[in-house]
Amino acid sequence: MATIFITGNSNGLGLGLTRLYLDQANQVYSLSRSECPLEHSNLHHGIQDLSQLDEIESSLQSLLPASLDLVILNAGILGKIEDLVDTSMQDVKNIMDINVWSNKAIIDWLIKNNIKVKQLILVSSGASISGNRGWGTYSISKASLNMMAELYAHEMSDTHITAYAPGLIHTKLQDYACNEVDTNKYPSITNLVKAYKTELMPDIDTAAKLISLSFNKCLKFDSGSFVDIRQL
Repeated sequence: MATIFITGNSNGLGLGLTRLYLDQANQVYSLSRSECPLEHSNLHHGIQDLSQLDEIESSLQSLLPASLDLVILNAGILGKIEDLVDTSMQDVKNIMDINVWSNKAIIDWLIKNNIKVKQLILVSSGASISGNRGWGTYSISKASLNMMAELYAHEMSDTHITAYAPGLIHTKLQDYACNEVDTNKYPSITNLVKAYKTELMPDIDTAAKLISLSFNKCLKFDSGSFVDIRQL
């Protein structure tokens, strides 16, 4: 039985992973903006809007145990697919706060409170290295996450850290991208539309099984590495 901490598990990949780990009789600790729809005696869930950075420490204090086998910092938002010039500074701040700085707040708390963590996964994206038009602040935030993994690897010598791109998963993000974005203006979306509702874009539970198996494979890479599931 493992102890696992997951952020952003009220829907999407976080929900799929939570369900999988609970089915495997693990102890799951989680934090998200709203209730997790699952009910289980091994689920310890806290509600926290991760954009409220000053509140994160107190939420963790009352939630987490003294050691964790696996931490999956999964919470994140896409924002709009639009040109960077059209993205307001408020939207930039909101995306960066949730996708980057909330993770810093969590990792800092783990370090300062001497929480032992064997493996830490920062959920990144292929968008962190592709630089396609329209992905703007999302790409910037995930690229920052990749560097954060590399930097913290120097400070957390007893923890293996990976910035991890999980590949295509059928989530609300993909529903938006595939149904509401102009593929002529933003041609990178075309590949998503082709994969939409096919086996190339699995549902959250199918994806969770594949992704959970790949986490052990991440350990063969240096701590702090960016790893795309398609490399494994």
